[in-house]
Amino acid sequence: MGALALVSIGGLVLDDRILVGAPIWAKPFKFSVSFIAYGLTLAWMLSLLPTARGRRVGWWAGTILTVASLIEMALITLQVIRGEQSHFNNGTPFDAAVFQVMGATVVVLWLAALAIAVLLLRARILDRATAWAVRLSSVIALAGAAVGFVMVPPTPEQLAVEDPAVVGAHSVGVPDGGPGIPLLGWSTTGGDLRIAHFFGMHALQLVPLLLLVLAALAPRYARLADDRVRLRLVLTASASYAATFVLVAWQALRGQPLLSPDALTLAAAGALAIVTVTATALALRTPAPTARQELAA
Repeated sequence: MGALALVSIGGLVLDDRILVGAPIWAKPFKFSVSFIAYGLTLAWMLSLLPTARGRRVGWWAGTILTVASLIEMALITLQVIRGEQSHFNNGTPFDAAVFQVMGATVVVLWLAALAIAVLLLRARILDRATAWAVRLSSVIALAGAAVGFVMVPPTPEQLAVEDPAVVGAHSVGVPDGGPGIPLLGWSTTGGDLRIAHFFGMHALQLVPLLLLVLAALAPRYARLADDRVRLRLVLTASASYAATFVLVAWQALRGQPLLSPDALTLAAAGALAIVTVTATALALRTPAPTARQELAA
């Protein structure tokens, strides 16, 4: 994926073709960078499995996930070279077959990630904050990946056409390829399911990253040195992250751009922010000493 990211950068510089409103090499670049982060994080999580049997099953699941990812990226790159849309393309029998194979690899990838999530949920990781950061982030990432399945069914406009060239869409309420946020490309005129897809999947990195930051700050801040405080902060952050994921998915499904929320979305976001701040303040309270700690004192 690192090599493909470099190739894609070269394509962005040297190839001026535009496809569905974006530079044609933007998709393999974004996907390869995303897979780099995803693969590195999963590799670290698999290293936490405490038993030989768990590590063996994890190795197979990780290998299957890697092969599925490579096939997915090979097909995306093939379509870029051909100048054709990879996702939702039903224009020719070959293009339709490519997308069907891509769909099958995504299902295999998701099932392999599910197997890894189950392993992590069952694993006895000694540090409770680490254990729950890994478990909850993997579950949220699975939900984020599953948003991709929502994009596949045909839109009402496509159902009204016999043998449409494109079946499925990531935009809601507007055609794919319209005005978008710079670099990311997310629609600025309608809903975009890629936002929830991206945000959910990268819980796998962001929630454990929060834990690493808390651990790094623990020597300087006494409260963070308490593992119960770190655990409560991880649980609070995970719940807030999951709620935000649901919020952006709900916003997109209503055909609403991320940067143009209506009053209802703003109210929900405000309520979520208040609950998160309150829960964080409560999580930072110094826990009362246990009976064992009082006896030792």
